[in-house]
Amino acid sequence: MSLDQLACDIIHQGEIVSCQLTPMGSNYTFVVQVQLGEQTSLGIYKPRDGESPLWDFPSGTLYKREYAAYLLSQHLGWDFIPYTVIRDGPYGIGTVQLFVEHDPKQNYYSLTDADADQLKTIACFDLVANSTDRKPNHLLMDGDGKLWSIDHGLTFHSDTKIRTVIWDFCGQRIPKRLLKKLSALYHELDTPQGLLKELQETIDAEEMDALRRRVRWVLSEGVYPGVPGGYRRRR
Repeated sequence: MSLDQLACDIIHQGEIVSCQLTPMGSNYTFVVQVQLGEQTSLGIYKPRDGESPLWDFPSGTLYKREYAAYLLSQHLGWDFIPYTVIRDGPYGIGTVQLFVEHDPKQNYYSLTDADADQLKTIACFDLVANSTDRKPNHLLMDGDGKLWSIDHGLTFHSDTKIRTVIWDFCGQRIPKRLLKKLSALYHELDTPQGLLKELQETIDAEEMDALRRRVRWVLSEGVYPGVPGGYRRRR
């Protein structure tokens, strides 16, 4: 068993033995230590009952959207969302996500041109998942130079309301490798199987229909939206 698989098994099956509230964010978020046998791993626990009410998202659904984003990224083969499960915890049901070791001083604003390919994938995902809360600190760089994306509770709304800091690629063509994945996804959404079936059971029918419309929109446009030349990142 690989270390990555072991960590995932711990997050999924282990006992939460410590739970510390983090000071950041509008919802209750905890750093937890999870133990399975003699092995431990760190995770981020977001209980449903710790979600703050929002006027535009149904109450008690943000944890499901976190999980739905993970399912979609895994189905697409875009491995940038840490392993995420829905499970019980000290404050009830919620998501537990594998903690990514990273430099907290690095975020979207510290990325360089060398990170463009990874960032393009995340920017494309945000269009499809309808990310409504893409902040600079939601992008983490691990010690191996891999870019990770976190905090996907505000996704999959049936109304298009993409809000993001990533405007680097406005007017540029979306890479063919990404469009190829979305083309396959568009047809697979007709009869969801596997992870897509689980996604269908996690968000409501109207949101699934909206997901398919957004995929069709991205495929028909083929470019990152926005004003060309409107590069907004400041280092």
